[in-house]
Amino acid sequence: MSLIVKICGLSTPETLDAALDAGADMVGFVFFPPSPRNLRFDVARALGKRVRGRAQKVALTVNADEPFLQSIVEALRPDLLQLHGVESVAQIAAIRRAFGLPLMKALPIAIKDDLDRVGAYTAVADRLLFDARAPREATRPGGLGNTFDWRILENVQPGLPFMLSGGLDAANVGEALRITRASGIDVSSGVERSPGVKDVDKIIAFVRAARAAAAQHLHRVAQESVR
Repeated sequence: MSLIVKICGLSTPETLDAALDAGADMVGFVFFPPSPRNLRFDVARALGKRVRGRAQKVALTVNADEPFLQSIVEALRPDLLQLHGVESVAQIAAIRRAFGLPLMKALPIAIKDDLDRVGAYTAVADRLLFDARAPREATRPGGLGNTFDWRILENVQPGLPFMLSGGLDAANVGEALRITRASGIDVSSGVERSPGVKDVDKIIAFVRAARAAAAQHLHRVAQESVR
């Protein structure tokens, strides 16, 4: 399985085009007012049209109610909903019934015991995203530039494809992939020059570093298989 690279929190045509041209598999758009990456619906509509099927469009929400989700779906026409709040299993199941879209549930990770919650979501989500747990004083659950101890995810098999997020950048993504063997990676603040302001060069560098790390992993696996 090839690595899925997601650039999240895109908000301008220039940075969206950079992510698409660099070969991102998923492009993420944030619908959460406290975030510096929050999008108006008219901006989301224009950016969504710009994607033109070159990548999957992901709508990130935090504890959104059904009317708000409906407005997001109408504006962006996402391929995937990313639920980044404290949505319960029952709420996720209801969202699936209402919208019929694939769902990715984000789970905050700080200690090994945080993985105990994973099993509850495997029946209702299509993907999981493991992100660094936000500090108590934080006003949003992600995009804070924090990492967690990736060794927590060593040999983890959650039963669903999982993505890794939290403090990733071009310098550390290779090590993160080597330890976790994640099938996907999600970056936001790691490709910004300031909160909410993406940097084209950092986007390109991140995608290249991630692809290089994935290629190295496949090379190691091939070598081990012939020993």
